[in-house]
Amino acid sequence: MSELNEKWYAVYTKPRWEKKVADTLAQKNLTAYCPLNKVTRQWSDRKKLVHAPLFTSYVFVRIAEKQISEIKKASGVISMVNWLGKPAVIKDEEIETIKRFLKEHQNVQLEKIQFSVEDKIKVTAGSFLDKEGTIVAVKNNTVRVALPSLNYVLYAEIAKSSAVKVD
Repeated sequence: MSELNEKWYAVYTKPRWEKKVADTLAQKNLTAYCPLNKVTRQWSDRKKLVHAPLFTSYVFVRIAEKQISEIKKASGVISMVNWLGKPAVIKDEEIETIKRFLKEHQNVQLEKIQFSVEDKIKVTAGSFLDKEGTIVAVKNNTVRVALPSLNYVLYAEIAKSSAVKVD
């Protein structure tokens, strides 16, 4: 199968089935990605670092369009995420951004947003070095990085000095 025809799609899963669905799809030799967030959980007697799915009830798959019907049959899959009546295609760059972001940060939080255009910036340090983007919000030292086709924002504490305004 040619990787040129493969695109990332979002799959909607049963609640708390994200890891199981990703494993099931991987066993079928399909590329599946369940972004896992490193979260510190506190119990009465201990703290533990756990890997929890970042996107509740979502798994990403890289497949050719003709494989969509196969994905829908997998155990735990409810449906494909659709946009304008067709399965929503996720940009490769956005999947890579999620991977880099989760590799660098723990306790990542997710916030659903409605997009508005604000200041254009260029990152001067960190994993997004020399990347340009739009600041969605700045509060204290928190910079929110927009992933527009997913309608989510990932944010983490970084120094404001790590970004410069671009005209």
